[in-house]
Amino acid sequence: MSDPQFRFRDDEPVADPAVTVDSFGEQSNAAAVRIEPGDDARDLLPHLERIRLVEVNFPAFTDGRGYSAARVLREAGYEGELRAVGNVLIDQLSHMRRCGFDAFAPDHQLNSDDAQAAFERWPDVYQATGDARIPIWAKRHG
Repeated sequence: MSDPQFRFRDDEPVADPAVTVDSFGEQSNAAAVRIEPGDDARDLLPHLERIRLVEVNFPAFTDGRGYSAARVLREAGYEGELRAVGNVLIDQLSHMRRCGFDAFAPDHQLNSDDAQAAFERWPDVYQATGDARIPIWAKRHG
């Protein structure tokens, strides 16, 4: 398990090791799963009520499939911890948070001040997404 460097949840971190998407359905006691590039997050939808942690691996900063996996899970109602792991960079943090990630375990330690600045960079947003911020159009017309 990767320990999160940044975590935006009040519950206890899940200490269970994450299993692969392929093996998750066969393990009735698994509470943590790891999505690799090429895995389909929709395979987890029938099991959302028993999943406490989903780690989404970003093996390369150029691979954006993990963003889609996060959106699929959050839009389907997943409320557990959604952790970005791997090659997570400072300039991706705010976008990952907008897609629904609430924990980050990058391969390399990130500077906390730089990360905080990245999370706070855009106070107003245009699209509704997984971080529950109110889009600017809704503020204007709400």
